[in-house]
Amino acid sequence: MEKYLKAIKENICSICADSSETGKCTLNEREICAVQYFLPEIIDVVHKTDSDEIEDYYNNLKNVVCHNCKAQDSDGDCYLREDSNCSLDRYFRLIVETIQKVDEQAA
Repeated sequence: MEKYLKAIKENICSICADSSETGKCTLNEREICAVQYFLPEIIDVVHKTDSDEIEDYYNNLKNVVCHNCKAQDSDGDCYLREDSNCSLDRYFRLIVETIQKVDEQAA
């Protein structure tokens, strides 16, 4: 898990809209980063999805991770996603690529 977290911090946190100029997270104690909170589930989705289409990964993510997120209501609407305020949604493609690169380096 550490290798994934390190890669996420280097590749996503460093460019995240919720980070400072130095790449430090600016979320306060009442806010939570969906990427870090759901990282084990995200990794599992990436590992279990066998497709060349990013949309397949995204749909699986929504079925697994977003389904368990408190920001999404019973109709599947998410106020964070709608406001482009979900880091997982905002950087999803880069997150998938980062996880896959970590896996490739380990192989």
